[in-house]
Amino acid sequence: MHAEREIEEKLSGAAINGSVTTLLGLLDQDPLILDKIIVSCTSQNPLHISSMLGHSEFVGALLAQTPQLASETDPDGNSALHLAAARGHVEVVGMLLSADPEVGTRRNGDGRTPLHLAASKGRAEAARRIVRAAPESARAATDQGETVLHVCAGRNRLEALRAVVEEAGREVVEELVNRRDGDGNTVLHIAVAKKQVEMIQFLLTIPGLEVNTPNSSGLTALDILEQSPRGLRDLEIETALQNSGASLSKDIQSIPYHYDPILDTARKTSHTTTTSRSPKKSPSLSTKRAPSKKLSTRRKSPPEPEWLSQKRSSLMVVASLLATVAFQAAITPPGGVWQDDYKVDADGNPVKEPHLAGTSIMAHVQRIAYGQFMIFNTLAFLSSLSIILLLLSGLPIRRRRWMWIQMVIMWLAITGQAITYFIALRNMSPADTRGMLKDVTDVSVVCWMCLMVMVFMGNVVRLNVWVLRKWGYLKKKEKDSAEDDEDKYEEV
Repeated sequence: MHAEREIEEKLSGAAINGSVTTLLGLLDQDPLILDKIIVSCTSQNPLHISSMLGHSEFVGALLAQTPQLASETDPDGNSALHLAAARGHVEVVGMLLSADPEVGTRRNGDGRTPLHLAASKGRAEAARRIVRAAPESARAATDQGETVLHVCAGRNRLEALRAVVEEAGREVVEELVNRRDGDGNTVLHIAVAKKQVEMIQFLLTIPGLEVNTPNSSGLTALDILEQSPRGLRDLEIETALQNSGASLSKDIQSIPYHYDPILDTARKTSHTTTTSRSPKKSPSLSTKRAPSKKLSTRRKSPPEPEWLSQKRSSLMVVASLLATVAFQAAITPPGGVWQDDYKVDADGNPVKEPHLAGTSIMAHVQRIAYGQFMIFNTLAFLSSLSIILLLLSGLPIRRRRWMWIQMVIMWLAITGQAITYFIALRNMSPADTRGMLKDVTDVSVVCWMCLMVMVFMGNVVRLNVWVLRKWGYLKKKEKDSAEDDEDKYEEV
């Protein structure tokens, strides 16, 4: 027993070193040593070790003596071919497949074949050799339903995928490229989700690829791209997909029948399918068009146009910013606040101008300026909150005249904020700079008022023109789609 154990240890050492001389010497001592390994419960036989390390000469010697070793597996279900394929030892892979071609389709404890392991590790030549010797291995799937192409896409192994596609037959490739995994995704879904541009471009060149195959969630490859986080190469991927005929799932479900003059003429002359397929005679199309007349009398609100949505969003952002600034100015007025209470002097006598901690210094020192500051700051604050309240109220304020009212309120808020700024700036500046600051303030206020007048007059002119056109005193101009939407909202 001790002698047999010693021989096994020497055999393992020979497998690690790839020493064929030692192997032959041990076989001379015990010709049945390899057969004993097959019937024993060893974790790894010498073929596993030498295959994993790539000792091709040693592997050849073992297979020449006992080719049945190629079918043996370790406790994880891995054959020697699994280990050699994962390490990319092409010559060893070829020897093992020659000894037992069926081992190429055998799955290990994780449900993976040697081809899956070679693909996941990017061993392109090993994958090519396996597919060539065992073509059916390309059709094998993992426990998750992944084919070798899914494995390549999941690990971004383009060269391995290219080797499998080139080596497998066209029929096999067309089957694999459109097969779905356990989640319903094809290899194109996975490549698009991982933004693998080169792999996507290669897949799109494969004949028979169905670019609009939906997954279990009903999403096509283009849907996956649209819903994924934006990347630098998204435009390149989108262009490649669209050039290959890719569409969104919603477009595929509502693709209308396209009129073909030649085919439809033939249909009319033969009196066969004209009534069912022609867009002019189709009963289904006529029933879809009929309700439009009824809908025109119901005064149904049209969908919100883009111009209105943009204005509402802009007003909300600006109003929120102005309200934040006005609130901050109110709780931290210019000059700050008193840090302590001051009611009596050092002798305990009441002071003439007492103050409390937390009250505004400007309110005690410059009462008139502080009153002006708070008036205009409150105007800006309440105007901004009014805008926010109107936008969030849910009231039907989608008409253009309502939008003008909100814009006027916004002008008041901006003007109040500007005046607040100048009051604070003048009262916080040193006395020797107030003369220059007064001149700057006067010029700024004049410019601001001129701008406000221009904006106001421009909107008054627009309102008058719209009223005159509404009542027929002016000829209506041709409208684009945006103007049509505006007019619809005027009628709602």
